[in-house]
Amino acid sequence: MKTWFKTGIAVIISTFMLIAMTACSQKESKVRVAEVTRSIFYTPQYVAIEKGFFKEEGLDVELTTAWGGDKTMTALLADGADIALVGSETSIYVYAQGASDPVINFAGLTRTDGTFLVSREKIDNFNWDMLKGSTFLGQRKGGMPQMVGEFVLKKHNIDPHADLELIQNIEFANIASAFGSGTGDFVQLFEPTASIFEKEGKGHIVASFGEESGEVPYTSFMAKESYIKKNEEIVEKFVRALYKAQQWVDENSSKDIAKVVQPFFEDSDLETLEVVVDRYKNQGSFAKEMKISKESWDNLQAIMEEAGELPEKVDYEKLVNTQIVDKVMKK
Repeated sequence: MKTWFKTGIAVIISTFMLIAMTACSQKESKVRVAEVTRSIFYTPQYVAIEKGFFKEEGLDVELTTAWGGDKTMTALLADGADIALVGSETSIYVYAQGASDPVINFAGLTRTDGTFLVSREKIDNFNWDMLKGSTFLGQRKGGMPQMVGEFVLKKHNIDPHADLELIQNIEFANIASAFGSGTGDFVQLFEPTASIFEKEGKGHIVASFGEESGEVPYTSFMAKESYIKKNEEIVEKFVRALYKAQQWVDENSSKDIAKVVQPFFEDSDLETLEVVVDRYKNQGSFAKEMKISKESWDNLQAIMEEAGELPEKVDYEKLVNTQIVDKVMKK
């Protein structure tokens, strides 16, 4: 009887120790991710969460939406997040301020701009010259959407500060509602908002900034250099899960993808999500590979310089780490 009792106690103790060890392991593998906004543009990230690819790598990903590049970077620099999903231009801004612990881009998620030009009135044969003399509700000054917007306008011989009334002093999270309440003739919007507006008759998509601007590391995953050095294994697992998700998105239909990401967009119906996913897939917005190329990095800085927002040119090797992606791709 005593032997049985001791054996039982031993089993109970071993079980509790195993549970405790598992709990500690899960805590050590927790990754806090701050995304700049909630958009179908970031579909592979949501697929990695919903399909359990992060879980398969032993990661417990906690996702929060910061609603703005400045807020996202603040969360990262203040250790409120481990990894940020935000425009690569923010890492250049931080570097130019003399950061002792620079923010490093280690994986690309999108390779084009993700915004669309939405007109208040229906236009059957759109021409960029139609923006001249109009009121254009743009994105936040210094952010990637705004810089790409200005780059595309100039490409079509439109001076954004002389040929139209440019509004760019509205908070990122309030741009859509401002247009919905009557501000502006045209607006630059992310999805699914653009398609929702179109479906509700509040606006009409007339052009894609992504198709016009070319390849650029528009949104990438980044972390402080110190975090990557201390947690290289975790970052590698994070990248591996993302790569699985990117391949899954590339190989599956827009309808199946929409079903997977719908929990992240409860206010959008499945039909709208499918349309948006299809639009992004067709214009090649979702990166099939996570490696940020030097060519796209140079294009990013050219766009920033054109917009007058490049504080200084930064060498590709200083703020882009390709070693982790290369390691994952080889495996």
